[in-house]
Amino acid sequence: MRKLSLPSIWLLLVASQASFADQIGSVNYRFKWLGPSDKIVVEAFDDPDVAGVTCYISRAETGGLKGMVGLAENAAKASLACRQIGPIDAVAVRKLKDSEEVFSARASAVFKTTQVVRFYDEKRGVLVYLTYTDRIVDGSPENAISIVPVR
Repeated sequence: MRKLSLPSIWLLLVASQASFADQIGSVNYRFKWLGPSDKIVVEAFDDPDVAGVTCYISRAETGGLKGMVGLAENAAKASLACRQIGPIDAVAVRKLKDSEEVFSARASAVFKTTQVVRFYDEKRGVLVYLTYTDRIVDGSPENAISIVPVR
């Protein structure tokens, strides 16, 4: 039987937490002498349970040597815009679980994650998407929301 080395286990952990988003583009905002520069990344992901909804998230990625090897901690700030890009099945939307995570991306090596959670506001007929960053011990109140009408 083949044993996995510590770096192999770490790579598997990182790969298992990968976000399922398409990178649209990025811009550098802080130059680093060693390793990649700090940047803001724009990604798009489709709601996995609501066909016809795509969300765009922009978030910081820390560069430098720590960022290059995946040990940097990214800032707990993100922006979010979700839009209807096709037909939405309003009957299926009513069957969704409340407060369901639809996107997650690592914001540090292990304990910090940027997430997008979906809520359904039945009274107003809208899907509400909330992005925030949590940490096991000390999360951040920084957040952003976006809504998509479903009526």
